[in-house]
Amino acid sequence: MVKRIEAFYSGQVQGVGFRFSVERQAVDLDIHGWVKNLPDGRVQLVGEAGEEAIKNFLERIKQGFSVYISDIDLQWLVPTGEFPDFQIRF
Repeated sequence: MVKRIEAFYSGQVQGVGFRFSVERQAVDLDIHGWVKNLPDGRVQLVGEAGEEAIKNFLERIKQGFSVYISDIDLQWLVPTGEFPDFQIRF
């Protein structure tokens, strides 16, 4: 079953390759959505895929950047199917 997440990552998550790593993991796991830096220093992530793929995705991000992440505000939402792929937004 397809699920959707929206996550806001806080900490030192800008300027450390976070978005590019997230994009690589998303492509590897067939996650559709986007990631972008926010003016307040956080990174916003929206993704849709099967629940297990999303859980794996989130775990990979956590493992790869735990030293930089101070907080994650995560919501599970209803998927819309609006994303054809995964992108870095600017």
